Amino acid sequence: MTSDKRVYLFDTTLRDGAQTQGVDFSVPDKIAIAEALDRMGVDYVEGGWPGANPTDDRFFETPPAFETATFVAFGMTRRPGRSAENDPGLASLVNSKAPAVCMVGKTWDFHVDLALGVPLSENIDMIGESVAHVGARKAEVMFDAEHFFDGYKANPDYALDCVKAAHEAGARWVVLCDTNGGALPHEVERIVAEVVGVIPGERLGIHTHNDTENAVANSLVALNAGARQVQGTINGLGERCGNANIISLIANLALKTDFEIGLGKEQLAHLTALSRLLDDRLDRLPQRSAAYVGESAFAHKGGLHVSAIAKDPKTYEHVPPETVGNRRHLVVSDQAGRANILARFAECGIEIDPKHPKVGGLVEEVKHREFAGYAYDGAEASFELLARRTLGTVPEYFTLQRFRVMDDRRWNARGELVTESEATVTLSVEGRDMMTVATGNGPVDALDKALRKALTPIHPILETMWLVDYKVRILTPQAGTEAVTRVMIESGGRGGRRWRTIGVSPNIIDASFSALYDAITWKLFHASDIKESEAGIGIAAS
Repeated sequence: MTSDKRVYLFDTTLRDGAQTQGVDFSVPDKIAIAEALDRMGVDYVEGGWPGANPTDDRFFETPPAFETATFVAFGMTRRPGRSAENDPGLASLVNSKAPAVCMVGKTWDFHVDLALGVPLSENIDMIGESVAHVGARKAEVMFDAEHFFDGYKANPDYALDCVKAAHEAGARWVVLCDTNGGALPHEVERIVAEVVGVIPGERLGIHTHNDTENAVANSLVALNAGARQVQGTINGLGERCGNANIISLIANLALKTDFEIGLGKEQLAHLTALSRLLDDRLDRLPQRSAAYVGESAFAHKGGLHVSAIAKDPKTYEHVPPETVGNRRHLVVSDQAGRANILARFAECGIEIDPKHPKVGGLVEEVKHREFAGYAYDGAEASFELLARRTLGTVPEYFTLQRFRVMDDRRWNARGELVTESEATVTLSVEGRDMMTVATGNGPVDALDKALRKALTPIHPILETMWLVDYKVRILTPQAGTEAVTRVMIESGGRGGRRWRTIGVSPNIIDASFSALYDAITWKLFHASDIKESEAGIGIAAS
């Protein structure tokens, strides 16, 4: 017997998420994301809209073989003036290989008049007939009540008549949608509670958008009011301000409530990996401040905080980070004290007596450097190297004797204006003096390529390293073109490992070289760890 506290998770990333500006899923993207959601234990995965575009058509031709999730096709109720049997949209849903269908229909009288231009009663017939037609041919049919909360506030009797028509026609779920994201939690909770008086809560779902930054809150209060299906997208992907973030919903439901969801502790521990999988497929950086799964979600900067964390992590952490697959991150900065430094030593695998005189010296060095413009709270790899150099434990893999970078802006033979950068570096590597020249798309790219050209034959592991992000900040804008510049470089490698390094100088190329030098040195220092990760042992992203 199913508990009345059981909540069913419905993911709409592959449809709602695809409406995000700048997002264009390929078929392999959809397959990878769908399979990851199935492994997570999500109950429903909405694959898209068959017949809407070639990508969705190809995806629905060979849908993933799920072990847990139910595959769902999305579409519309029948068109005005057509019967359900002769509607091409419904035919696409019925003919799809998805065992379940979710259909959207109007529930706001204003939209029925404006968009459909039909009598209000005909819209109710469209809903009931469509649900009955598809329900007779599919294992499960759901009705997505578009703009329900706006409709209910404008004409509650009509909005209720629409959802009752779907329920009475056999809809397994009637999903109440805050389509424009304008409802607030107290409104959602009140309205859902009133709907539960007409339709049983175990047949109701909630679908919210984040236009007021309340999508997750609105989803939770709807469940508290009686709904038992909740919809969302990975990382809150979606048009405008996005949808309810199913990552946060899963964590909140599993760790903060007595609701039951269809996944256990082992699956919950993969939540951070699921979040970052989506970002990797979209080739974008994860949001550092994301709740539960962001890199800063369990980051501690103040020295007093770190001292308290060392005694009892619950002091500043509402859940243990490992429960969602994340990790504690103790930041080193000019606000940090000895406790931060020692904690970061432990994270880096550096064993040292806490009373060692170099610990206090490193604290002061960090504060001095950050006053000069360094920011080690965002450049953990550079901090680790600084700490190890203070202790004298970092080999000098190469010595730069000099470098020169030139830019050539000219018209080519085709009459096109081009700008080309050329870098020359002179290095000493393992007792050998080397000079290499490389061109690139900008001076930093050229410098990076010239360094790699010299070093890769000796250190081939550098072939598995690449630039992920490059940021520049002007620290003294009042100095004009003589301003001090901070360069932050994020590098990546196989297995999802990433590390950040920093350089500061009045010369942007010099600052870039410092950050590149640390990035390459960190990679080489951890070469054995990285080889193990690339061999499949797996190391958490740095």
